[in-house]
Amino acid sequence: MFDMYIVLLVSIFTMIFSLILTPLFKRLADKWDIVDDPEPKVRRIHEKRMPTMGGIIIYLSFYLATFFLVPIPYNQLIPLFAASSVIIITGIIDDLFELSPLLKLLGIITAASLIYFYGDVALETMTFPYLGTIEFGSFQLPFTILWIVGFTNAINLIDGLDGLASGISMIALTTMGIIGFFFLTIEEISISVMIFILVAAIAGFWPYNFYPASIFLGDTGALFLGFMISVFSLQGLKNATLISLGLPIIILGIPVTDTLFAMIRRKLNKQSIATADKSHIHHRFMSIGLSHKQTVLAIYSVSAIFSIIALLYNFSTLIGSVLLTLFVIIGVILFVELIGLVGEDKHPILNIIKAFLRKLNK
Repeated sequence: MFDMYIVLLVSIFTMIFSLILTPLFKRLADKWDIVDDPEPKVRRIHEKRMPTMGGIIIYLSFYLATFFLVPIPYNQLIPLFAASSVIIITGIIDDLFELSPLLKLLGIITAASLIYFYGDVALETMTFPYLGTIEFGSFQLPFTILWIVGFTNAINLIDGLDGLASGISMIALTTMGIIGFFFLTIEEISISVMIFILVAAIAGFWPYNFYPASIFLGDTGALFLGFMISVFSLQGLKNATLISLGLPIIILGIPVTDTLFAMIRRKLNKQSIATADKSHIHHRFMSIGLSHKQTVLAIYSVSAIFSIIALLYNFSTLIGSVLLTLFVIIGVILFVELIGLVGEDKHPILNIIKAFLRKLNK
């Protein structure tokens, strides 16, 4: 059905189209005053107004290619287009008027419900090695919505530095596309094709978004990328095994870790989980002395490490996968404590290690 040479050419065209469309959109954004104003926003590191809503460029580039240049089945494409359009509209309204967290959540849930009911995207079963298969049954809808909401918000939360969310999304999607194409049994190769085209659309926008950025993704782009990643991961995980279900979580290790420990941090500080703060991963890296650009590159590197680990799962035995998972968990906890993601004075595991080492030295 797909000539991969044609897919490559379409991906190159998509990247070039996005590359050309971005400066044109920047001029419109300046003219129409579609800008990000840092003044009222607690988490902003930037101090100047900047054209925003760059996610519209990625959205347009992606759907131009998938509707007109490659033969993606319409029964897959139309529900995805409808649901992601709800996300784009939610993001546009949020960028223009700053929606409340509840209204933003309602937009994401609406999009997730659309893709569930009309796009046949759901967590239906999960297979545990040696234990058998669990049917989600009537819990398919809440689990699917929880998955989509979680990943969408994770990418949105990490979008705090130039090129951070777009770069992490490219790394994650590329890894997901490779795993889907070469290792997992996916009924339609069109999922991997769409993933690679989306990577190309982001790649054309990324040079303008990387430090020093001349345009932001905005919530329009961050929500769109998070939503697309969550949906593509589900479409590649029909009847998922426990290991394959965990692959997107490993691939998106940085945003997942940031979101999880932001919730823990706020609960420990007796704050609402929706409270904005300056203790996210990128803030912590900058607080220990890294520059803006160095922080982004460091987080790219950590994201690449997570992606390599996700690829290793596909070559591992069950015991190897268990050991990899243990190392990942230990590594994440040590990483979190070293950069002070929960709090600068909260280092329980490091304290245990230090105490153990002191005993050895006696």
